[in-house]
Amino acid sequence: MAGIMHTLDTLGIVLPEAPKPVASYVPAVRAGNLLYISGQVPFRDGSLVFTGPVPSKTSLEEAQEAARICAINALAVARGALDGDLDRVEQIVRLGVFVASDPSFTDQPKVANGASDLMVEVFGPAGQHARAAVGSVSLPLGASVEVEMILQVRP
Repeated sequence: MAGIMHTLDTLGIVLPEAPKPVASYVPAVRAGNLLYISGQVPFRDGSLVFTGPVPSKTSLEEAQEAARICAINALAVARGALDGDLDRVEQIVRLGVFVASDPSFTDQPKVANGASDLMVEVFGPAGQHARAAVGSVSLPLGASVEVEMILQVRP
């Protein structure tokens, strides 16, 4: 467990308590060696920190930070689902990044880099993943960004 947790410490990242679901779903589901993490929005200290469409209400830079926060929350969910042992993660398989977007906004991939870059910082080559970056009219709770993940894990 010290490996990934040490890397997080080195990066100055403290994983929060896993956010609670806001509707009728579970935060994570294990299917064989895959762990599916439900979409996470940018909650920090219990508050939604980035809301509204990009870039009219949330700047590109803020949206990138929102994606990073979402990814940190997703890692907190994964930690809980893996009994606290993120070293069981073998590969980040896929990220789905949803961006509340103004109609003419087309930089969703740049927003998604906030989450993608974090995965590589934390997991190295195992953090490289497939990805979708999708624009949306709106997201749950008015969030600017939502991130879901699929991870390959050891038993």
